[in-house]
Amino acid sequence: MSTTMKARGFVKGSLDKNPLLGQWLAFDVPGQVTLRVGKVDIGQGISTALAQIAAEELDVDLSRIVNIDINTAQNPDEGVTSGSFSIEHSGSAVRMACATIRAMAVAEFCQAHQVAATTVKIADGRLTSSVSDAQATYWDLNLQAHLGEPVSEQAATKPVAQYTKVGFAEPRIDLAKKLFGQASFIQDLVLPGMLHARVVRTSNRAGHVVSLDEASFKQRMPGVTLVRDGSFLGVIAAREELAIAAAELLETLVQWHLPAVLPDCGDLAGFLTGTPSERHIVFEKSGPATQALPAGSTHLSASYSRPFIAHASIGPSCAVAQWSDAKLEVWCHSQGIFNLKTDIEVFLRREYVDAAPAVVVHHVDGAGCYGHNPADDVAFDAVLLSRAAAGQPVRVVWSRADELSCGPSGSAHWVSLQADLSPEGLIQDWKHENWSNGYTSRPGRSAAGALSFKAASELARPFDVPIALDPPMSAGGGGDRNAIPDYDFPQQSVVYHRLLEMPIRTSAIRALGGYANVWAIECFMDELAHSVQRDTVDFRLQHLSDPRARAVIEKAIEQAPWWHDKSNDQEGTGRGLAFARYKNNGAWCAVAVLIRAQASIRVERISIAADVGLAINPDGVKSQLEGGAIQSCSWTLKEELRFTRETMLTRSWEDYPILNFSEAPVVDVALIDRPNEPSIGAGEATQGPTAAAIGNAVFDALGVRVRQLPLTPERILAALSA
Repeated sequence: MSTTMKARGFVKGSLDKNPLLGQWLAFDVPGQVTLRVGKVDIGQGISTALAQIAAEELDVDLSRIVNIDINTAQNPDEGVTSGSFSIEHSGSAVRMACATIRAMAVAEFCQAHQVAATTVKIADGRLTSSVSDAQATYWDLNLQAHLGEPVSEQAATKPVAQYTKVGFAEPRIDLAKKLFGQASFIQDLVLPGMLHARVVRTSNRAGHVVSLDEASFKQRMPGVTLVRDGSFLGVIAAREELAIAAAELLETLVQWHLPAVLPDCGDLAGFLTGTPSERHIVFEKSGPATQALPAGSTHLSASYSRPFIAHASIGPSCAVAQWSDAKLEVWCHSQGIFNLKTDIEVFLRREYVDAAPAVVVHHVDGAGCYGHNPADDVAFDAVLLSRAAAGQPVRVVWSRADELSCGPSGSAHWVSLQADLSPEGLIQDWKHENWSNGYTSRPGRSAAGALSFKAASELARPFDVPIALDPPMSAGGGGDRNAIPDYDFPQQSVVYHRLLEMPIRTSAIRALGGYANVWAIECFMDELAHSVQRDTVDFRLQHLSDPRARAVIEKAIEQAPWWHDKSNDQEGTGRGLAFARYKNNGAWCAVAVLIRAQASIRVERISIAADVGLAINPDGVKSQLEGGAIQSCSWTLKEELRFTRETMLTRSWEDYPILNFSEAPVVDVALIDRPNEPSIGAGEATQGPTAAAIGNAVFDALGVRVRQLPLTPERILAALSA
């Protein structure tokens, strides 16, 4: 297999780096269990699910579990919250830590009262024995003395049959403040003496400042601090509206050099397949010796593409930083505060050779995150600007224009597929080849010394700009994620090309390459089924031996009465189905859709069936699956970054429309209950199947196959005309 450069900093679990009980739990407050985790809640409800696991394993009421605010000084380093690994990694660690301390509590109780462990029961943290009147709570016992001991990975965990909290719906503990308008998000954070700042920059990654009329700025904005370091330009003011006005003025006083280095927006296929790349053989499976195809065989080929897309978080990225007494504190909504801290320290070690300040990064909720959005960038902006604030905290908010045009994007993809079918209509040989930029340039992922922050390359002494790498397959892969079909093909080949140039900044976005690869694979499966005049569902099932895969496909159809009932169909009605196992090792997921093709494509109904093993909080899992499907509708029908050779053109919601509330479909979600199977990630499982299901439904409605995303009216009309 080809040797390729992969992103660093991925871990297989959470206990390896955090083996001590005290890194996870504390019992120092009577009646309360303090839970420390390093996975942050970015709207996926992980804080609730982890609390359920702890409450279940300890046999305490859920209200006794208190999740402390996460920061790098007091929480376990669990890396980045990404890839739908939180339950697998953090959940497993929490379960084992709680099982360990529970066993210690029972042992201590038994020793104190001379009773056997088999006689002990625990109810809401109170231990009793069936052969004694003795009782004690966790807080009566000396559990704090054990917190320096390691978590035992051999500790006996609670049998699934005895669960009363895990596997049951619980209200999200993070929602109350958000629903009732209380301060919850990073944008709400106010610190004493806080100043306000903005940054002015270009979206062209090779651009730089040619000239700046600093004299005019200082004359017209006497109360505003201008910060310049090379092409990094920022302003600091006492009030936010003054900082905004100062940034708007600064934009008129700066001249940029903007070389024509961006791709031709009208020929992304040429850019993707013509740019130097690293070729990687992802998977090969050899069948019988290649022979001439028998009469009646069918050979088909098709190519599918996806454009660059934005994260498009509803709330622009925000951070606060403060220097004081040789200490730097940062508040932000990064998914990877420990990696962010590490890369801030890379900068500080260069700037402060003798005595770099100590760094603490606090996580605060952000307004939506779907991968590596500008949360880390704005945090580094705040670090740079707060140096000029004489110890006062500085709050930085990105503009909507910068959020869309300067933040990391999801890479464009080109996927080429070929298949040979036997005279009996079975796929004998499958070839998959795709091209894209890499999918991670997060802090802590690239080569040592290189910094991925937007501002790091703008400084007078710039840092090297990393070309986006890919996670290894053990972490789900990147541009090659889900490129290996889940079907049973006698012979197949999967090849991936990671581009070695990155004129448009790319990094992690929800599902990574799984979205484009599943879109292509599942649309092509439909094309193959139609080519041999087979029912598209039956065709898939005939190529699937995995019973859990077959079950989700059948369930998605079963819970959608509209799949077979066409009595109320109007002109332009179409149905489509698609399936994938997320990352080939996560949740099994099938999606069926009902669309109406009129002036534009409208998705009216979505039926989702998923198998996630043991669902910790079924409502939370369903919400994640539904949210991913609706976001996928938006990507598939509307979203696309636009640019010239010199600059990004996408700078507002008018330039980058997303799905409106009025366009949201009715979504039904069914979970296949498998409580005795391990919990597996589900957060991004619907992204690819939803896209392909929509593409297949468009063909069903109009008889035309559109292979270029998004499926806009213009592209559909062009396909109809062709």
